[in-house]
Amino acid sequence: MYQVSRFGIKGFRRLLNVDLEIRPFMTVIGVNGVGKTSLLDAFSLLSASAEGNLSKRLSELGGIGNILTRGKSGAMDFSVNMDISNHERFEYILQLVPQGAAYSIVSEVFNQWQGESPNWEKGSDSFDSHSSFVTRKDNTLQFNVLADDETTLSQIPDAYKTAKTCRRILASTIKYHTIDVGPRSHVRLPQQMKPAADPGMNGEDLIPFLYNIRESSQDKFEIITDTMKAAFPDFKEFGFPPVAAGMLTMTWKDRNFSRPLYVNELSDGTLRFLWLALLLQSPILPSITMIDEPDVSLHPEQMRLLVDLMREASSRTRLVIATHSDRIVRFVKPEELMVFDIDEEGGTSAAYADSFDLESWLSKYRLDELWSMGHLTL
Repeated sequence: MYQVSRFGIKGFRRLLNVDLEIRPFMTVIGVNGVGKTSLLDAFSLLSASAEGNLSKRLSELGGIGNILTRGKSGAMDFSVNMDISNHERFEYILQLVPQGAAYSIVSEVFNQWQGESPNWEKGSDSFDSHSSFVTRKDNTLQFNVLADDETTLSQIPDAYKTAKTCRRILASTIKYHTIDVGPRSHVRLPQQMKPAADPGMNGEDLIPFLYNIRESSQDKFEIITDTMKAAFPDFKEFGFPPVAAGMLTMTWKDRNFSRPLYVNELSDGTLRFLWLALLLQSPILPSITMIDEPDVSLHPEQMRLLVDLMREASSRTRLVIATHSDRIVRFVKPEELMVFDIDEEGGTSAAYADSFDLESWLSKYRLDELWSMGHLTL
């Protein structure tokens, strides 16, 4: 099975030169401005490039000139390694440079490696793309790149099976932010009854998704309700009263009140925790799931439950979390915690907490206490 195992970034904001091992569950911590959100943005840019939306995403980020490492880099490089099996892996490298107010794709490299470390050999699905015409290493296949401002990866033919799978995995990457829970937000209003495979980027499908789970998977629905009871001891059950043709709302039965609370009456933290719990239970999580600041509005005592949900979800997706929350750090394991710091050149340095000499410290202190005490710095 294909799994992203490494991600290299050069010249992207403060990420001047980092090469990261991608583990199933990564919780990225560090001070403000150290590059945590930039890591998620770099992933999202690579994902957009795989979908054929590189130009659009670069524009959303302010253009390539706005995201190049200031004064230290004239190019932006990305590299991804994917493990296919014990004897096969795949490498993709992309380089971009500014060209006037726009950008140019300098090169793309596709390497299929076969054998065993350190004696890897290139397979037939290896090729370089420096122009609009691409030929595979063994000369058996060739094709034209039609849009030169989009990556070859986004235009790869089906015959290039390994590269095509790489494209599918990268294109499915999704970055989630804290959802809007304002008075007129999607999550507080009645929602259309329809098939929904997740609660939506901003909670716009939370009600139909939860309703569909109740109707189609009682076991999973019980897991969700048990999770909510653990997080909110007075919670009893959900209700789904119709409000108009094809529209549902949601109610929350509380042990302290005879009348249920409607979704628009729930607290910000309650809605955000419910959305996260449902998102992590989605049956179609992407290959890489990124969540920026999942702890916003949540009570500290809910962090243990949230980390448990994340750890379970990481068996079905590569889960990358960026956070400032010491309460999340308290409940993760050293091998799940990546520390970002600023090096002498002003760039980002990174290391997993299990690479630190922490054994004697952890016999006396929790991981979050060691972070607060300054023992998790590079």
